[in-house]
Amino acid sequence: MVRTIERLPKRQRQQQLSKLIEENPFIADRELNRLLKVSIQTIRLDRMELGIPELRERVKLMAERSYDAVRSLPLHEVIGDIIDLQLDKSGISIFDIREEHVFSRTGIARGHHVFAQANSLAVAVINEEIALTASADIRFIRSVKLGEKCIAKAYVRSNSGGSSKAKVEVFTYVGEEMVFQGHFIIYRSAGGANIEGGDENADRN
Repeated sequence: MVRTIERLPKRQRQQQLSKLIEENPFIADRELNRLLKVSIQTIRLDRMELGIPELRERVKLMAERSYDAVRSLPLHEVIGDIIDLQLDKSGISIFDIREEHVFSRTGIARGHHVFAQANSLAVAVINEEIALTASADIRFIRSVKLGEKCIAKAYVRSNSGGSSKAKVEVFTYVGEEMVFQGHFIIYRSAGGANIEGGDENADRN
């Protein structure tokens, strides 16, 4: 967890601001405002002086960087925006929780949306034309709320090679806080030919 920083002179504050954004490009102005104990207006002015774009623009710039193309499913079927992908190694996606993703009474995200982001990223990171989810061991650590930004990070932990199976771990964060984790077994190529409904777990929770 990032420690709260005591109020600092402008120069030191801007140095800390740059450091925080370098360490976590997905950090929002609201979180910077809380950590640095200054107004959001001050945060925005500091960013402008330092030439640091707002969060939305930073995400866009990262998404435009060169990364491996998804092979296992159409890009539009990935839940969230992929901003980094190294096939058979790792991947990162961002998913904004909007009104259509939450329960109207509570503003809490429906579990299958959070799962779907992680599940689709676990499949997308596999370097095969066909990759299907065989099983998933998942845990919702805390509820995700309307307006929050889910950052999912996937890591391929093992590959059996050929047309067998791969183990993929996915951790989803809101800011610095982990909200979801999943351990997925993904069938690759011919190994997945006999698996039907690879995303059947997506409607759980």
